[in-house]
Amino acid sequence: MFIQTESTPNPATLKFLPGQTVLDAGTADFQTAEAAEVSPLAGRIFAVEGVSGVFFGTDFVTVTKDAATEWDHIKPAILGAIMEHYQSGQPVMSGEASTASGHAAHDGPDAEVVTQIKELLDTRVRPAVAQDGGDITFHGFDRGVVYLHMQGACAGCPSSTLTLKMGIENLLRHYIPEVTEVRPVAV
Repeated sequence: MFIQTESTPNPATLKFLPGQTVLDAGTADFQTAEAAEVSPLAGRIFAVEGVSGVFFGTDFVTVTKDAATEWDHIKPAILGAIMEHYQSGQPVMSGEASTASGHAAHDGPDAEVVTQIKELLDTRVRPAVAQDGGDITFHGFDRGVVYLHMQGACAGCPSSTLTLKMGIENLLRHYIPEVTEVRPVAV
C-alpha cells in the first residue's frame, strides 16, 4: 500500500491519500479522541501523540497537529496507523456511526435563496476546498449574512479568512444579490 501525502494551505494540517475509498459519501470531522471513538481509523490516528484533529473525505484523510509537534516526528506514525488500519480489514466508521452530508437544513422565507447558496457551495466551493483537504458547509442565512462551517484543513487555516471574504463572499454576492456578507461559525 502506498499512501500519498500532500501539504495544505494550513501548515498545521497534512492530507493523506491512501489510494482507497475513505468514506462512500459525506464527511466526518473529529476534533477530539473521544469523538473519534466511532471510527477505528480516527482512533488509530489520535493514538499518535501530537494529533489534534482528524477529518475524512471520500478519498482522503486530513490530520491536524498541535503547535508543539513537528511533522517530521509524527508523519511516519500517522502513515503507519493508516496502513495498519487498511490492512486490518476494519471499517472506517463503526456500526451506527454516521457521516455528515454537509449542509444544515433551512426552511422559511429564504428557502429559495438558501437553495441557491447550497448549490453554489456544492458545485464551485466544496470541490476546491476538498483538494486542500477540507470542507465548507452551509450553517445558516440571516438578513443577508451567510454562516459557513469550516472543517478539516480549512478550520484554523491562516488563509481561511481570505478564502471566505475574497473568494466565497464575492462568488455568492455575484450570483445571489440577497447575500451581503459571509461569516465563519464554530460548531
